[in-house]
Amino acid sequence: MSKIEINQLSKKFIKRDKFIDALQDITLSIQQGEFVCLLGPSGCGKTTLLRILANLEKTTTGDVFIQQLDKEKPLQSMVFQENGIIPWLTVEENVAFGLKMRHLPRAYIKERTEFYLSKVGLTNFKRLYPKELSGGMKQRVSIARAFANDPEILLMDEPFAALDEQNKFILQEELLSIWQETKKTVLFITHSIDEALLLSDRILLMSSQPGTIVKDITIEMERPRSIEKVRSDSTMTDIFLDVWEHLQSEVKQARLK
Repeated sequence: MSKIEINQLSKKFIKRDKFIDALQDITLSIQQGEFVCLLGPSGCGKTTLLRILANLEKTTTGDVFIQQLDKEKPLQSMVFQENGIIPWLTVEENVAFGLKMRHLPRAYIKERTEFYLSKVGLTNFKRLYPKELSGGMKQRVSIARAFANDPEILLMDEPFAALDEQNKFILQEELLSIWQETKKTVLFITHSIDEALLLSDRILLMSSQPGTIVKDITIEMERPRSIEKVRSDSTMTDIFLDVWEHLQSEVKQARLK
C-alpha cells in the first residue's frame, strides 16, 4: 500500500461570496520513503495541498489517506517557508520541543536532540536564541526539529526560498544526507527546477488555478547527486527544459483567465 493516497481531491474557498476553485481532481500515490517535489505556477494550490495533508485544511471533495505504521509517532511534521521556530526558546529547546510534547524519556530527548543538532551543524550554537541566528541557521533549526520528532511523513513548503544560493546548496545537501539515513517520505514544494532535480525521486507538475497534477516525472539519476552533476547531465537538461516550458505555458494561461 502507498504511504500517501489522494483520490479525486478538490478544494474550494469562498471569497467575496464567490467560490474559488483552488484544487481540482488531484489523484496521486506516494510510496514509503519517496522524496517528491511539487512544482507549479504561483497560486496553483501547492501550499493548500500540503496544508490538507497536514490536517490544517479540509477537502471539499475527495479522499486523503496516509498509512501510519507506528501509532506512537506523529503522522506528519511541516517545515514552512518562513521559519516557524519559537522565539523564546533556545536552539536546543526548539529542536527538542516536539519530543517534549510527546512526554518521551529525558535521556532519549537529549540523545535525539544532540544527534540532529550535530547533523545540521548547530551543536556550538545550541544555547542561542532565534534572534541571534541568521536565516539559514533558523531553517536548520526547523529541519532538525522536524526530523527529531520522527514523523511518518515530512511536508516542506519552500523551506529554502528566502536563502542565498550558497546557504541553499549547503542546506539541500544536509537535508539529503539526513533523508538518505532516515528514508522519510517527503513532499517538498519548490519554485526552483534545479532544486527539484537535485532533491527528488519524482517531480509532480501542477497546472495554474485550479491546480491539478498534469505531469509526473521520474528522476532516474543516481544518488548522491550534486548541482554540478545535475546541470551537466544531458537527460537532466532535457527534463529542465520540459519543466521550464510547462511553467512558462501555465503562467501565460493564468494571465488569460
